[in-house]
Amino acid sequence: ETIEGMSDGGTLHPLQRIFIEKAALQCGVCTPGILVAAKALLEVNLDPSETEIRYWLAGNLCRCTGYDKIIRAVQLAAAEIRGA
Repeated sequence: ETIEGMSDGGTLHPLQRIFIEKAALQCGVCTPGILVAAKALLEVNLDPSETEIRYWLAGNLCRCTGYDKIIRAVQLAAAEIRGA
């Protein structure tokens, strides 16, 4: 799957929308990989711990920012998807 396949037509995936809403991205070079990895995580675990999120995203390096907003955005998307 690619970043383009995450949305449903004109509707963004919750991860995509929340990343935008919470400014959990910078230049955009790493963002597609982070989003695809986060989606894969949420397909197997809708309530991941911070450690699990960091492990799943470890292959995607972002040189522009810290990861706090990214981790929080994944947590918020997970909560929304599971209906919490």
